[in-house]
Amino acid sequence: MIATIGTRTADLTHPSELRNVMRVIFWRNAIHRAPQVWFIIKRTMDIAIGSVMIIAAAPLCAVIALAIKLSSPGPVFFVQERVGKSGRPFRLFKFRTMVDGAHLLHKHVAHLNTCDGPALKIPNDPRLHALGAFLRRSSLDELPQLVNVLRGEMSLVGPRPALSHEVDNYLPHYHQRLTVQPGMTGLWQVSGRAQVQFRRWMAMDVWYTRNWSPLVDCWILALTLPAVLRREGAW
Repeated sequence: MIATIGTRTADLTHPSELRNVMRVIFWRNAIHRAPQVWFIIKRTMDIAIGSVMIIAAAPLCAVIALAIKLSSPGPVFFVQERVGKSGRPFRLFKFRTMVDGAHLLHKHVAHLNTCDGPALKIPNDPRLHALGAFLRRSSLDELPQLVNVLRGEMSLVGPRPALSHEVDNYLPHYHQRLTVQPGMTGLWQVSGRAQVQFRRWMAMDVWYTRNWSPLVDCWILALTLPAVLRREGAW
């Protein structure tokens, strides 16, 4: 018998594969039993704050879009499939920070990866276009994700949305981070981002999934602007 988890298949006739699949299923269903009103408050915050931010940032977004178009051939936006809540895929929007077709150069830069887990983090990535480094260090490249927030695919606060091949290589208990909506900001983002070791990054996300509340979200949102200004680990 064959089971599919994300993009990975597992042969359930092997006891070790069966145990691993059962662990993944357990952790993906280990949902924090928060009061229903907390979910209502969280979604209300996402819509209210997200709407204000997207309106306020519209002129800046127009300038960024024009600057990208003038400085680098290719589309303004980078659209990529990510893994959302409960493992559901969605299309994430960002301003493009790399040369067009950068994904085709992955194998040529993989040796520069500084992340000690199944994620790609490269300081001074050679695939960045002229404005790419600035957009990343200022986190302005993530402004289009406000669209994902308003569409309900993301939240303002939550774990970073992962790629499917990253999820395929998670330890079973890391799958608990998929029990909440991914976010634009979170504990990892305000704690040094790419400078944080992978295991600590996952531990932060798991802690959030077990302990989130509207107050925790407000606390993380309050830490976000100072973290953006410090630009720590913003590659």
